[in-house]
Amino acid sequence: MLPWINQRKSRAHTYLDIIMNKMNVSRRQFIKSSSALAAGAMVAPYVITSHAAPVSELKIRIGLVGCGGRGIGATWDALNAAKEHGIKDIKVVAVGDVFEERAKNFANTDDPRIKGATPCFGFDNYKQVIDNPEVNYVILATPPGFRAQHFAYAVEKGKDIFTEKPVCVDSNTARVFLKAAEESVKKGLKVVGGTQRRHQQGYVETIDQIKQGVIGKIIDLRCYWNQGAIWNNPWDINKSDMENQLRNWYHYLWLCGDHIVEQHVHNVDVCNWIKGEHPVRAYGMGGREALKGPGQIWDHFAVEYEYADGTRMYSQCRQIDNTDSNVSEYVVGTNGSSNPSGNITFNTGKVWRAKQGRNPYVQEHMDLMTAIATNNKKVNEAKTVAESCITAIMGRESAYSGRKVTWEDIIEGDQNLVPDNLVDMNSPVKPWATPCPNTYELF
Repeated sequence: MLPWINQRKSRAHTYLDIIMNKMNVSRRQFIKSSSALAAGAMVAPYVITSHAAPVSELKIRIGLVGCGGRGIGATWDALNAAKEHGIKDIKVVAVGDVFEERAKNFANTDDPRIKGATPCFGFDNYKQVIDNPEVNYVILATPPGFRAQHFAYAVEKGKDIFTEKPVCVDSNTARVFLKAAEESVKKGLKVVGGTQRRHQQGYVETIDQIKQGVIGKIIDLRCYWNQGAIWNNPWDINKSDMENQLRNWYHYLWLCGDHIVEQHVHNVDVCNWIKGEHPVRAYGMGGREALKGPGQIWDHFAVEYEYADGTRMYSQCRQIDNTDSNVSEYVVGTNGSSNPSGNITFNTGKVWRAKQGRNPYVQEHMDLMTAIATNNKKVNEAKTVAESCITAIMGRESAYSGRKVTWEDIIEGDQNLVPDNLVDMNSPVKPWATPCPNTYELF
């Protein structure tokens, strides 16, 4: 991961000036040799959000749904974003979790911006939080299996939303989320997804240049999230099946979607962002070789995705100890290549590097707050984050089944992993097994 360093609020040069300096050519020569670059030469560079007065005057009342590590982290990120913006009138007024102790513990955090928040718990905690009349900034951070339902409810109630990824785990939740995403646009709601690379200055500057054609026509894309084994909580015979799965949510498909969806979606999203579209089909493989303990997820995937124009995206993700780590993306073009997190290497051997801004986990909340203050209805990432999650699901289902899977197979399929009638810890869970290609039923 790149370190977060202090960054000036704007770049000193346009990307065209930087590229010309690196290539040792004049403006006249450069424009003459590249009409594609000339057409986009004066596009404004990425600028760190300024502390505009309207933003500092916001009154933010946070409602958090999901008091696990990511939910608590996202709440602190929002509070830090408000501090960066100079927002003083901010408070967490309601926090919810399916587990009572988690909600109460966070509500009692010894910080005046959090302490005293109303704790909400049970499977309907999200309604209690979102229905709070003070809440105007909803953070959704439960396990992904609940996300579509919670998002749809927040949209129905007309709230601006920060939603963590993933936003769906199967065909049914994908359709629920996409329908709510359309409604959020109609209502003019501001929505930011947890794909924070879209708010990371190095990525924003680099991908802006790639989209302007500086590396020519894209030949292929690659993305990776390879790391060691993920946590896995032991089964407790004194707890119900429902509670055991909730406390070990990463290892069950209806809650997590598998790590290709829950984690690798970040890298897949970068490739979709570069292409400006989603793939149309996937062909993958993988398995569960080293992973021990309860659960049904796999520990490695490799998927070849195909976009509509025939461009391929090669995807790898792995969670196995004592293996090489690699969390990155890579794009190859006719005129050069790029690690889109912040550098471009031209075929001439010249290298350009982007500036690195503040922590993107904070920046994404700053951007959402700016959109709310300025009523910028264009800041709605619901559709793009959904498309990247569906892309990951497409790869998962291809690997599980051993067959090619299309975009339509997912969004038109009848897969419904989430149990019905979730009431309490004694609610039944659906039968489950570790997917195996020679027996797995594709919808």
